Amino acid sequence: MSELIMEPTPAAQWQRLVQEAAGQAHQALDETLESYLVLLMIRFTENPETGHRIMALDYLHGLRAAPRAQAVALRDVGDHCLLCSGLFSQRARRRRVSVGYFVDIGRSAYQQVADRQPGGSLSDLFGALAHGFMGLSDVLRAMRELGGTPGLSALEAMELWQDHGSRQARQVLEGLTDATPLRGPETRQ
Repeated sequence: MSELIMEPTPAAQWQRLVQEAAGQAHQALDETLESYLVLLMIRFTENPETGHRIMALDYLHGLRAAPRAQAVALRDVGDHCLLCSGLFSQRARRRRVSVGYFVDIGRSAYQQVADRQPGGSLSDLFGALAHGFMGLSDVLRAMRELGGTPGLSALEAMELWQDHGSRQARQVLEGLTDATPLRGPETRQ
């Protein structure tokens, strides 16, 4: 981070940080996704307990929930997975799972919410979150790196580039090897 962020409100501070991280990660976020990340960060700072959950179980419970509770439960799974894949990838290491575990579950949770909406803006929002999950994760990881905390190991970067198309992971690999990775994602983005 190049300077101390001084904005009039916490939302403005988060917005500026998200914009700076998006630039660092070379991710162009539309207004909707940028706003979602800002609101997610505000929600997270108000309730930081995300580390003591098993996402696969939460995902299954969300799928089995009553229709009204299902969207909220699956949105929460997607949000927690987004935070874990981006800001807290070290938790994956400690749990001995790949960062891709959080990407796959989070993307699927958001897509389930989109598929269960009758159409309209909520369906569009969660479809965009599912489709752009890796880019949003890259922005959150860049946000962490702006503070000086290293993001991915070489093996994590290779997995995220090959399996999920992470642009930031590709940059990490290029920086580590002074070469361009040849094999990229098969079908996912």
